[in-house]
Amino acid sequence: MNIHRLLQVLEQQIAALASEVTPRGDAPISQARFDAALFANRGTRLRDYLAEVQKNFTQLQTAARDNRTNQVAYLAERLVTQIAALKRELATQGLRRKNQPKEAGAVDLYHKLAEHQDYERRLSSMIQDRESLLRQQSTLAAQQKMQHELAGRLMRCRQVLARIERSIEHKEKGL
Repeated sequence: MNIHRLLQVLEQQIAALASEVTPRGDAPISQARFDAALFANRGTRLRDYLAEVQKNFTQLQTAARDNRTNQVAYLAERLVTQIAALKRELATQGLRRKNQPKEAGAVDLYHKLAEHQDYERRLSSMIQDRESLLRQQSTLAAQQKMQHELAGRLMRCRQVLARIERSIEHKEKGL
């Protein structure tokens, strides 16, 4: 294949890739998807990687115009690999989205559980502290008010903990 035909084919592939990336190109990706040897870019958006492909194509055109055959061969091979990697990433994004909310939801539930367990521990500690203060209260009404206030908060906290634990069990059974 001559260099002119190679450039045309690559240009068509890059144009097709750009039309696929454009609608989804601004969505950030959560982690690096490409090897550092493949892309110099470390961006979090697919459009950043597409921009690198387009820049490399411009370099390829310049190298072809200047008849630098070694550089043309290297850049052409690199572009083909980069285009294939971006196409694979686009093809698997739907699967990644399906899996991500479940993982994120489970992490959120565990975070909420730990947070509420800390609330429960602190409320229990507060109740113990208040019990020592109860003896200092002169009226029975003041003692009861103090006791019921924290007991109600602790009961609501334990109810929330039970709901979170049930949600975690349901998610784990569903996974």
